[in-house]
Amino acid sequence: MAAPRTEELIVLVDETGAPIGTMPKSLVHTGETPLHRAFSAYLFDDAGRLLVTRRAVDKATFPGMWTNTVCGHPGPGEDDGAAVARRADFELTLRVAGLAPALPGYRYRAEFGGVVENEVCPVYLGRFAGEPVPDPSEVADWELLDWAAFRRRQETEADAWSPWCREQARLIEAAGLVPAA
Repeated sequence: MAAPRTEELIVLVDETGAPIGTMPKSLVHTGETPLHRAFSAYLFDDAGRLLVTRRAVDKATFPGMWTNTVCGHPGPGEDDGAAVARRADFELTLRVAGLAPALPGYRYRAEFGGVVENEVCPVYLGRFAGEPVPDPSEVADWELLDWAAFRRRQETEADAWSPWCREQARLIEAAGLVPAA
């Protein structure tokens, strides 16, 4: 008999980003979502193509939307790099390498279908190794795109992309961290 899966704890933070407690993930994302820690990662293959994913259609937050490679929440005491690696393995069965901060102070608030995201969400760039094998409860689809094609799709299909991904992509470009589209 498999051990019961423990519920993921989300780290709540104050306005400075300092941890102030935890809450079960199932209670965090509501219409009154408390400010909490998160991360976003943009992972590229050896040919320089970005792996984008479409969120599973039954996810509580932003279901069915295209977004960056992997997003998630570091657990209590877990650093962002370990959290990115854990989620990339869980969601896509991928290994992560060369992870580097791109937008370390990124923060956002977005709402969709009555559910609010309210996150201190550092953004990372890195590489992935392996062939994506998505967990269907997390990822409905994936594609490899060069940066210019990724940005064109975001601009022409804006409603299909998560709001954080659209904003982060513009900021990553503005910082000169990838070629402008």
